[in-house]
Amino acid sequence: MELTYSNQLSGFDPEKRYRNPEHFDKPEAGVTSVLVIGDWPSVVDAYEAAGIDVSVKEAKRVQIVGAGNQAELEKVIAALRAEHGSIQILVDGLEAGEIHRPESGDLALRLFDVLGTIHASVDELTTERDGLALTVDALRGEVEALKKSALTPPADEAGEIAALKATLDEAKVQYRANASKESLEKLVAELPKA
Repeated sequence: MELTYSNQLSGFDPEKRYRNPEHFDKPEAGVTSVLVIGDWPSVVDAYEAAGIDVSVKEAKRVQIVGAGNQAELEKVIAALRAEHGSIQILVDGLEAGEIHRPESGDLALRLFDVLGTIHASVDELTTERDGLALTVDALRGEVEALKKSALTPPADEAGEIAALKATLDEAKVQYRANASKESLEKLVAELPKA
C-alpha cells in the first residue's frame, strides 16, 4: 500500500491514501512506499528506518501577503514572535494574579490598556457593592429597632394601658389581650357612669 503524507486541504486523488504528517507517531504496517509532501523529517526517518521506500516532494510555497521578499518575511515573523511573546507575558501575569505593562507590542499594549480599564471598572463596582452592603446592614438594624419599638409601648404608655385594663377588669368587660391603647380607651369611655 502506498501512503501520502501531506497537510493539504484539497486536491486529493481518490485512488491514493492520505495521512496528515502533523499527527504522525509511528510507521503504519503494510505500507510498501511513502510519498511525503513538505518538510517532515520525522516521517521520512521513521519509514526509512523501517526499510520502506520514501520519496519527498517539496510543498508549494505560499506567498505571505505584506512581504515581498525573504528579508521582509523574516521581519514580519520576528515582529509576530515579539508580539506573541509580549502577549504571553501579559497572560502569564494575569494567571498569577498580577498585571504588568508589556515593554513592546502594539497589540499587547492595547490589551493591557483594555484590561486596565476593566480592572478599574471592577474596582469601582466592588466599592459600590461594599457601600451598598453597609447601607443594607444599617437598614436592617433600623428595621429591627422599629419592630422592637412597635412591640413594646413606651414606659409611660404601658402604665396607662395597665390602668385601662384594670378599669375594664373591675367592670368585668372583656377585651383582647393585645388590644391597642385606643381601643381600650374606647371601651372605658363606653362604660356606664356610676
